[in-house]
Amino acid sequence: MHITRFKEANTYQAPNHDDMTCYRLQGKEASPCNSMWMGMSVLEPGGQTALDDSTVEKIYFVVEGEIAVFCESKDGLKSEDILYANDSCAFLAGEKRQLKNLSNQIAKVVLIMASN
Repeated sequence: MHITRFKEANTYQAPNHDDMTCYRLQGKEASPCNSMWMGMSVLEPGGQTALDDSTVEKIYFVVEGEIAVFCESKDGLKSEDILYANDSCAFLAGEKRQLKNLSNQIAKVVLIMASN
């Protein structure tokens, strides 16, 4: 068993993430978990990611606040929605995704994905 206390979690810089603080909770350098990793992003009002794709599936879970999610599928189909506390969203490999905090309060989002 490996426990990471949030108050002791290390931050990391993710590319194309603005006005966000990212914390590594499990996997990678945070724990010996090899097949996946988990992080938490704290998005300030106006914080966002770029519209990028990934080679692995990603799952987002909103812990606090609300997040606008934007998706563009491999065939160009675009969709968007708002996630509220306790909502989750999965993006498949190759789908472009973007998160935006359009509110005036912070939002906390957990990310789970395969290690690559």
